[in-house]
Amino acid sequence: MRDIPASLLEVTVALDGSGDYTSIQRAIDEIPHQREYPTVIYIQAGTYYEKLHIEKPFVRLIGDPDQPTVIVYDDYARKTFPDGSLYHTFYSYTVFVGSDDFRAEHLSFINSAGAGEQVGQALAMYVDSDRASFYNCRFIGQQDTLFTGPLPPQPIDRSTFGGPREGVPRHYQRQYYKHCYIEGNIDFIFGSATAVFDECEIFARKRESLSTLSQDAEGSHEPVIHGWLTAASTPEDVQYGYVFLDCQLTSDAPPHSFYLGRPWRNYAKVAWIRCHIGAHIHPTGWDNWNKPEAESTVVYQEYNNEGAGASIKDRVSWSYLLDSTDAENYTVEHILAGDDGWVPK
Repeated sequence: MRDIPASLLEVTVALDGSGDYTSIQRAIDEIPHQREYPTVIYIQAGTYYEKLHIEKPFVRLIGDPDQPTVIVYDDYARKTFPDGSLYHTFYSYTVFVGSDDFRAEHLSFINSAGAGEQVGQALAMYVDSDRASFYNCRFIGQQDTLFTGPLPPQPIDRSTFGGPREGVPRHYQRQYYKHCYIEGNIDFIFGSATAVFDECEIFARKRESLSTLSQDAEGSHEPVIHGWLTAASTPEDVQYGYVFLDCQLTSDAPPHSFYLGRPWRNYAKVAWIRCHIGAHIHPTGWDNWNKPEAESTVVYQEYNNEGAGASIKDRVSWSYLLDSTDAENYTVEHILAGDDGWVPK
């Protein structure tokens, strides 16, 4: 294994062997430990079938801006290890980022495991990183496409979460997504980070196994719910959770078949600001996940949205419309500054 000199800041990965490496993970593995400066890994166009694990700080992954540069894997929650134990959600990732100051540009992160009960959750990206930023990236999956760490304090349905961050101390995390495309159906943006999605497209993907309409006891028809865009688990003492600024909410699903969000944990915070909301969003907007007690603790906000699904006339009573004064605080700089004044660039 060759050493990367401490002064070397850039390496190239190319499938055809024309770069320094043919494997992205190999390039990451050879970054010196305790490096205090960015290492830029340029990834030439192509499809890289790799499951990436990144725990070195200041890593920059830069794809080709003109041709698709794809990182894809197909693990899933119901897959089993050789000893018969399940992967569960948090081992199913295509890419795991567990170190701070990560940046990615012009890359597609895909979990190709598919859908259905035999697959379950399948993460395209697991970001357990502070000051992480993504520009012109695509995140594609079905259930649980993008997880923004940290994990909540305790699981709901079993004794451990599993996955690479089991038992690791939790810390406050800020993440920034600019001009990104995020696709999925069930809770496909979820987690505890403070994250800004700036001019992104949020594509709600219909579930092929579901019919379009269901019939209630009185014979009227209601749309079948295909999913939820967000499932935040914002800590109680954190002011901002997910903030979507000037985003496009698109879908191939029937009208009224998606909710803007539901609370994975009771203090979930989600705001949609100046977004174009498609007809696939249910008129009530939000779902309590069968947790009536969460209705008094969640912070679900909207401001100056437009589109067929933006009307607030039938929204649930426990969400609310921001006024113009409060909305002035919803800027990238204000939300993500933290104690160190971080401004993503």
